[in-house]
Amino acid sequence: MSDLATSSLGQIALVVHDLARATAFYRDTLGLPFLSEFPGLAFFRCGEVRLMLSKPEKPEFDHPSSVLYYKVPDVEAAHRTLAGRGVQFIDLPHLIHKAPSYELWMAFFRDTEGNPAALMAEKPI
Repeated sequence: MSDLATSSLGQIALVVHDLARATAFYRDTLGLPFLSEFPGLAFFRCGEVRLMLSKPEKPEFDHPSSVLYYKVPDVEAAHRTLAGRGVQFIDLPHLIHKAPSYELWMAFFRDTEGNPAALMAEKPI
């Protein structure tokens, strides 16, 4: 088996209960490019990664996902745009970490299915 150090993520699956509502949120509210839909599944492009929305296959998979961090060039602008589309943010964009060459800023929200997510931006110092 080869090492994963040089690999990248190809797809992330998010558990949803109302596929139509979640599809509308990711396509229309977040603005992710819609790729395709199959019974019980919807696919989106997010940079180099494909995002799959799916109903839980088994009861043990029926819970919110890991946090998805969407890297954006301007966290304040992205926050304004998405808040204007009805995204309910948990907090405002704020400083998380100060590194020697950049500041890491984030703003957290939940999708329509309760899955946690965040905007993130690395602002050069």
